[in-house]
This record gives sequence, C-alpha cells and structure tokens, in this order.
Amino acid sequence: MKTLEKILSNDCGIALLLTISIITVLIAGVLEWNRQVRTSVVVSATARDRLTLSHMAASGVHAAMAMLIKDKIDSDSDSLQEDWANPEKIEEVVRQIPFESGTVSFKITDERSKIQINALVRYPEGQQFNEAQRELWDRFLRLIPPPENYHEDTDPNAIINSIKDWLDSGDDDAITGLSGAESGYYQNLEPPYDPRNGPFHHPGELALVKGVTPDLLNGVGRIPGISRYVTVHGITNTGENRINFEGRININTAELPVLTALLPPDSQEIAQAIFDYRLQTNDQVYIHDLSKPDWYQQAPGAGSIQIDPDLITIKSDIFSIDAEAGLHDLKIRVTAVVQREKDKKSGRWMCRILNWQSK
Repeated sequence: MKTLEKILSNDCGIALLLTISIITVLIAGVLEWNRQVRTSVVVSATARDRLTLSHMAASGVHAAMAMLIKDKIDSDSDSLQEDWANPEKIEEVVRQIPFESGTVSFKITDERSKIQINALVRYPEGQQFNEAQRELWDRFLRLIPPPENYHEDTDPNAIINSIKDWLDSGDDDAITGLSGAESGYYQNLEPPYDPRNGPFHHPGELALVKGVTPDLLNGVGRIPGISRYVTVHGITNTGENRINFEGRININTAELPVLTALLPPDSQEIAQAIFDYRLQTNDQVYIHDLSKPDWYQQAPGAGSIQIDPDLITIKSDIFSIDAEAGLHDLKIRVTAVVQREKDKKSGRWMCRILNWQSK
C-alpha cells in the first residue's frame, strides 16, 4: 500500500500507470481488430468458395447435358446400357473438367423411369380416371408394406381416390368413391388448406393428400418411400392451349418396383428376371437388344407376359441431374431437371432446363 502511495505521489509513477493502461487498451483493441479481420477473411473465403462451388456444380450439370445430347445423336432409344447411366463413363467425363482443386460428380436419372402422378386422370378435362394408370397405381401401392398405423385412409384404393380428387378439376361434394377427399375434408384440418384441383407441381405435394403418410412418401429405414418412384414431369402440349400427361414409363430404365407394377399381380420373380436381363453382359459388352418395346418377353419366364402398350416406351426426353461439388471442406449440391429437345431454328438437339435447385 505504501509503495502504491509513493508511485501515485510521483509524477513518473503516474505516467507509468497511464502508459500501462493505454498499452493494455491498445492490445485489447488490436486483438479485437485482429479477430474481426480474421473473421472477415474467413467469411470472404467461404463466400468465394461457395461461389466457386456453384460454378463447379453448374459445370457438372452442363457436362451431363452434353452427355445426353451426344446420346440422342447416337441412339434413338434410351436405356441403362448407355454412357449417361454408366458411373465409369461419367467419371471419364468429369476428369476432363479443368479444375485446379476440388471435386465434381454427377448422376443422371431418367424421369421417364418413374410413375407419372399427373397421368392418373385424363386431360384436358381432368375429371375421369385414366384406367390403365389407376390399375398401375393399385399394383404399385400394394407392393409397399402397410404402415403400422394402418387405417381406411391408407388403403391403396383410398389413396388413389384421394390423389384423383386432388388432381381433378371438379371441387364439389362428389368425391371419388367413398374414400376420396375434396375441399370440405382439407378445410376441416388444422391448419386448413385447399386441394390443388390440378396437376401436381412437385412429388412432395403428395404429403398434403389424404392418406399419404410421411412414412409412405419418404420411406422408413432402408425401405424407400414412393417419392423415389414418381414424377410430376412429362407434360405434352396437344395444341389449342391443351395439355396431356401420357404417363408412359421407359421400360429400359424403370426401377424394380415400377417394373413390378407394370406386370400382372404376383409377378415379382418375372420382374426381377426382366430387370436383370437388361444389364446382362459378356466381356463387359451388353448382349441384349432393348430397341423394341416388347424386348421384355425375351427375359426368362416372361414370354407369356403382355404389358399394356399404352403404359410403356423405350424413349425418354426428361432427365434429372444431381451434381455435387466439393472444395475446402465445403460441398454444394445442385439438382436440375432438363428436357431434351430439338432447337426449332437450328434443328440441333439441346437440353432445356425445367427446374434448378441448389442445396
């Protein structure tokens, strides 16, 4: 205490204390300034990397589009035997993209390999079932294990009726069957909402439909949900401002549950044989011709099977591209839906982007 009093009574002591105080404040300020600068540098670097990643992912999408255009020039049909569906061929294309650092990958999925939700009703009127599609949906939904909390609304027939009522243009008390649902049902929910009474815009919209549970839509554990096997794409302009959804499925690319739904009930083994037949090789060369719609009858046990020709095709025009780019522990994913078509002026094949989502 006496030492402090001596210092305070001495001008030099006071000056020393002030100097120490100022230095302490300056050090604290410098440290805070350094922290802010470092934070700004990190934020700027992250923003730079994210911008770079978005361009890298876009490059992946455009590389995939180039593969699809080349495929259309080389072949009139589309199947899993082609380069766009081969991970090794895709890797060869990716290696040709000149990036100094980072990684790019992409996967192409045929939207025609899926069940077209909007084809369940007949357009342009949009009020009556497309009977072939209704039967397809019935076989498809019966392949899926019933939910634990099974009730009448989750019965396949009830779900189909409710999807039809969501799609059809009539919004009145005339629900489909005894289990459909129009505005009266949805307005009594919490929160209330209206059915679209028109085509679905996204498969996730099925979650709003009576009877479609989250488990049914998104899957449980290793069991995938129906969202993996359905699509909203495939619109056809029939002229005079009228649209149609023909709902044809590419039998060359359809996944096993969809193939099974195309066949008569209890045909799982035949569906598996057709699925395997498409990809059989000899010395890494595919040995089966898939250029005709009835090729499936050549698969073991399928000779007597007849699939409704209005349900299948061997051509595709709409694809989804999932591209992922990685750089400095950051990743970005882009999903683009593209339609392959001819340019009216040049006559060249091109891919028109229908939808683009970044994640």
